[in-house]
Amino acid sequence: MKKIVALFALCGTLVFGVINLQTASKEELMSIKGIGEKKAEQIMEYRKTNTIKSADDLKNIKGFGDNIVTNIKENNMDTVKEQAKNEVNDKVDERKKDTQKKLDEKSEQLSNKLNEKASSFFK
Repeated sequence: MKKIVALFALCGTLVFGVINLQTASKEELMSIKGIGEKKAEQIMEYRKTNTIKSADDLKNIKGFGDNIVTNIKENNMDTVKEQAKNEVNDKVDERKKDTQKKLDEKSEQLSNKLNEKASSFFK
């Protein structure tokens, strides 16, 4: 069952072509050219005490050099910043919708109060 879940996760990642180095599974990491089981485990170990903000952060891990980092960048897998930007944009959009909803509700309430006052004034 775990293998099936991992396979679906990997397939989903491969379809979209992006891997978040900070959260990727071992299998996802191993799908990157130049990263085998040992290097994937090194990345996962490194993440326990460090945050990977870009592929360049991998150079802090023994055995990771320019070639692997270049492979990651060239294959459009250095997506931590892009993902963060998308998350922020999603939150902004959500807040805009919430704010608009609140404004609409307040506007409706004020309109109702004005109508009540106007109708009582003209009676």
